[in-house]
Amino acid sequence: MVNKKITCIKIICVLLIMTLVAGCTAITRRDRDRDPTPQEDTRQGQPLGTKKPSPRQESTQQEADKKPSLPKALQASEGQEPSLKVFIQEENRVEEMKLEDYIKNVVAGEIKNDWPDEAIKAQAIIARTFVLNFIDEKGQSKYGNAHISTDIEEAQAWNPEAVNEKIEKAVQATRGQVMVYDGKYAQAWFHSNAAGKTATAKEGLNYKKENPPYIKMVDSPDDSPEIPDDEVNWEYSVPKAKVLEALNTMGKSLKDFSKVSIGQKGESGRAVTLSFDGTEVSAPDFRIAIGSTEMKSTLLDAVELQGDQVVFKGRGYGHGVGMSQWGAYKMAKEGKKAEDIISHYFQGVNVVKMWD
Repeated sequence: MVNKKITCIKIICVLLIMTLVAGCTAITRRDRDRDPTPQEDTRQGQPLGTKKPSPRQESTQQEADKKPSLPKALQASEGQEPSLKVFIQEENRVEEMKLEDYIKNVVAGEIKNDWPDEAIKAQAIIARTFVLNFIDEKGQSKYGNAHISTDIEEAQAWNPEAVNEKIEKAVQATRGQVMVYDGKYAQAWFHSNAAGKTATAKEGLNYKKENPPYIKMVDSPDDSPEIPDDEVNWEYSVPKAKVLEALNTMGKSLKDFSKVSIGQKGESGRAVTLSFDGTEVSAPDFRIAIGSTEMKSTLLDAVELQGDQVVFKGRGYGHGVGMSQWGAYKMAKEGKKAEDIISHYFQGVNVVKMWD
């Protein structure tokens, strides 16, 4: 009798143990369906507990990886503001100064100091890019023991007297910032007024190298009422003798001509060539030879020979490549930031900070 009771108790215990095991297994399965295990997290490509970087963080890192080195001629430490040796053309001497001090004087020479802040900031980024690219490509100024000069024919305009609080704040706000593309300093072209459309470097400058991929024809809002009338539409009458002199400096030994016309035109409508009795010359090169402040652009509406005068009629001011300053003015007035202006006129460039 006792043995039968012991056997029954054993059977009951076994049944209880089986029930408990089955219940635990079911609970474990339900938990696994709800929450992935650490092993499953790892298979998805990210170790458990590690925060995946945001697209913005990844983009910033990619930009940092493309930052160019400072020009070797500056002999400067990476991440530190370099000093420049500047030939002051007006005083015929070389002065050493911090690069940001040079930028202030250049920006004051290139853009009006009462313009919207974001337009001035965009000009500062361009000016800084220009000087670093100049030194990176050429090593030094043509004026002896200097990195760059105040000669506008070689580099940029220079006007220390026009530096005011707005200029200083714009330069400080963009301190160290330059445009780069594919790990190199961008070509920092700009002009006064594109008259509605910018040009490629080939079209506007007769650029001999391959056209940079970030320089494209874009619409430019050059329609502010503040633009001077002689930039909106202009007319330039020049004696035939001066035209022949300009052609001779270009290697075209014409003694006379009886007909002048616009030859080929580019995508933006600018003249690519001009024809003098069938002899074609580069329109951008001719503009430089005849005088770029008189023949204000190659966006020509007409060219006529009137007696012994050649009359050019056109629109806009400057070569039309890169940033239009009056376009930047309008964009800044409409609330656009300097980065927006830069990315509109230089498509695909990154703005990076070279020093703090």
